[in-house]
Amino acid sequence: MVKAIVTGAGGKMGGRIITLISALEDIRVVGAIEVAGHPIIGRNVGHSLGWGTSSVTVGSQLADCIDQADVVIDFTNHEASLHYLEIASEKNRSIVIGSTGFTPAEMNIVKRLAEKTRCVLSPNMSVGVNVMLKVLEYCSGIFGDDYDVEILEAHHHSKKDAPSGTAMQMAQVIADKLGRDLGKEAVYTRKGIIGERTRTEIGIQTLRAGDIAGEHTVMFGGIGERLEVTHRAYSRDNFAKGAIRAAQWIVHQENGLYDMQDVLGLREIK
Repeated sequence: MVKAIVTGAGGKMGGRIITLISALEDIRVVGAIEVAGHPIIGRNVGHSLGWGTSSVTVGSQLADCIDQADVVIDFTNHEASLHYLEIASEKNRSIVIGSTGFTPAEMNIVKRLAEKTRCVLSPNMSVGVNVMLKVLEYCSGIFGDDYDVEILEAHHHSKKDAPSGTAMQMAQVIADKLGRDLGKEAVYTRKGIIGERTRTEIGIQTLRAGDIAGEHTVMFGGIGERLEVTHRAYSRDNFAKGAIRAAQWIVHQENGLYDMQDVLGLREIK
């Protein structure tokens, strides 16, 4: 039985993770965390989420309950995630992080802290998206520089960061396979007289509208044909299920930093 603490318990992702875990037999929630002042603090987490009575009361301090857990599941924000990772590393507890927007400096801290514990960090926990990443790597190796690469992502109008962390991960996978520096080759906006498209640029465009859970399309455009690879998420449950799968996997690993490619065994596929 894997014992988990879920942070951001009052958020959309945290709430779905807790609700889905409540229906499983091999993992259970032993702690739920929200920021100080949140209205569900001190309340029964099951009552707060509308699915019944739970033995867990929502708290505000991870340090108060982390000793009870095997793993922390965190979908908050990059700053809070760093704080939770620090606590997890001090207590040698596993952690799954789905937050996005980490700066290069923050990623260096993540890598250092992960040396003292087991951490899965992935901007997208969806099984489908991670299979798509492997497909994109494969396609990039075949198409090379003969096909233009364009990425289009769409999310709900409340999403705060752009482009999405998933779109940037897709772009990085493609850039790495093609031997390109994404920092120099990424193009995020086109307007006016921009001249001919360069052979090595990678376009990354953003849409925000309504309640779109998440859509990503990568186009490989050649002369006379194009291939489009698309993933559409219709709810947050696929992300939540992936996070739960990662939590059950990471508790049995050695110390280090992992992602969903490791969780799903995709890194070994050539």
